[in-house]
Amino acid sequence: MLSKILLQYYKIMKFIKSILLIFCVIAGINSFACTNFLVTKGTSVDGSNFITYAADSHIRYGELYYTPAADWEPGSMRTIYDRGTNAIRGYVPQPAHTYQVVGYINENQVAMGETTFGGREELVDTNGLIDYGSLMFMALERSKSAREAIKVIADLVEEYGYGSDGESFSISDKDEVWYMEIIGKGDEGGAVWVAIRIPDGYISGHANAARIQTFPLRDGNKSITDKDWKKLYKNDVEVIYKHDIITFARKKGYFDGKDKDFDFSAAYAPVDFSEARICDLRVWAMFNEVCDDMDQYWDYVTGKDLEHGRMPLYVKPNRKISLTDMMKFMRNHYQGTELDKTLDAGAGPFGSPYRCNPLYWEYDGKKYFNERSTETVQTGFSFIAQSRNWLPDQVGGIIWFGVDDTGSTVYTPFYCSISEVPIEFRVGNGDMLTYSDNAAFWVFNRLAHFKYLFYNRVIGDIQKVQNELETGYQEQVKDIDTQAVKLLNEGATDEAIALLTDFAAQSGANTVRRWKELDNFLLVKYLDSNVKQEENGEFLRNGHGYPAKPKQPGYSDSWKKQVIEETGDRFERE
Repeated sequence: MLSKILLQYYKIMKFIKSILLIFCVIAGINSFACTNFLVTKGTSVDGSNFITYAADSHIRYGELYYTPAADWEPGSMRTIYDRGTNAIRGYVPQPAHTYQVVGYINENQVAMGETTFGGREELVDTNGLIDYGSLMFMALERSKSAREAIKVIADLVEEYGYGSDGESFSISDKDEVWYMEIIGKGDEGGAVWVAIRIPDGYISGHANAARIQTFPLRDGNKSITDKDWKKLYKNDVEVIYKHDIITFARKKGYFDGKDKDFDFSAAYAPVDFSEARICDLRVWAMFNEVCDDMDQYWDYVTGKDLEHGRMPLYVKPNRKISLTDMMKFMRNHYQGTELDKTLDAGAGPFGSPYRCNPLYWEYDGKKYFNERSTETVQTGFSFIAQSRNWLPDQVGGIIWFGVDDTGSTVYTPFYCSISEVPIEFRVGNGDMLTYSDNAAFWVFNRLAHFKYLFYNRVIGDIQKVQNELETGYQEQVKDIDTQAVKLLNEGATDEAIALLTDFAAQSGANTVRRWKELDNFLLVKYLDSNVKQEENGEFLRNGHGYPAKPKQPGYSDSWKKQVIEETGDRFERE
């Protein structure tokens, strides 16, 4: 009976979902929108698995989602909301039990991130019920491991259809890190997909371009198809894929070679200049921080040679990677390369790594683009999910969460077992059109606008406090870990959760309080483009109560040169 009701509902929703899909395509909400980095425990300093996620969107409000664990009566339904518009897409039955989710990590230390790669437009299923956002949230609510999350995703799209364009997922747990790519099958319904375990000791990344090329097939001793789910939990399985992933590509005319040469990206999401320069370049920049010989991929990632030099899905770093490194990766604007965004004319007189949107622009009949880096103005929120297998799940899973652009956010720790989210980061405390004085999103955006105006003057002050807070939280976490584990070992689970929740409340409040103080400090110090003299955070006076004479740094030589070239002797004086 329930299935018949759902079928009728799907028919009613068919037209509405088609309109939603068209709206999302026109709006370009997910175009080149997000960046993820993946680091396995074998290459991290402390043995953690890490994934990062920058949710870049011009309409995404930065808040920390929270869904408590729940038991569900038979017949209970889950509402499916469209991630791009928030419209209701439909309903699916709830399982008997769902797990707690804090942001994008659940109580079992399973975490997820995503980027949209798009792919062939004709493969979008306008009747598919489940979109990429709902897949993420339901996978987290229903899985104990990364492998189980993959199965949840595959089962959901098979039963209800996949209603988004091509998507890449980062999926981690306390033992493994996986990467999955999925794309719909158009009017046929369902989806084709492939998931690959990132080998321990390696790192990966994705940024709005399909990254999977060739991969081992079922005949290999470490691969299975979706018809072999019973083998999913064997440790030697490293690749899982939809059984018809190649036959469907042949039928559609996307591939006609030998099976062993099948390339997922080439078939379903061929790369062009934008996928290389705008997308894969972000991954290259992270790899380049910790890997040797990345110059061999330079011509590809800069869009000069799309036929050769594509980067592998994962690479081996030349050193161990720390949590601080992960934060640094999220703040990359190509510093240290010839594409450093603070050095070209677009940086303006204050050396800004930010560029006004839109990404593409025209002048005098020619087409141009702005360099797209991981650090960007339109980030709603970002995080670093940390999973640690040597600790109980309540303590091992942490989401280091930040709002607004990564360059001036503060990654604040929230354990996966907390019983509530601090008010400063809580859903409902303001929104994209409603200002709230104690909402972290608005506090960080207010300060960021000062940075956008006077970047090279204020960034040092910002980074000083940013580092103070993030370093302090990392030290505090060590102590909180110890206290919480002790309580858990004593059987005091409720007390341990209360400790972790209280730490979250203190950390969230401290982050926002300290950022408000910094905002006030910057306003006083840089008022009217002057720079007031200060020492150890205290402004200096002249001995008679007046301010010490402020400095007036003026503009850089590169800006002066540009003005003179454009105006000649107009401003020249004797």
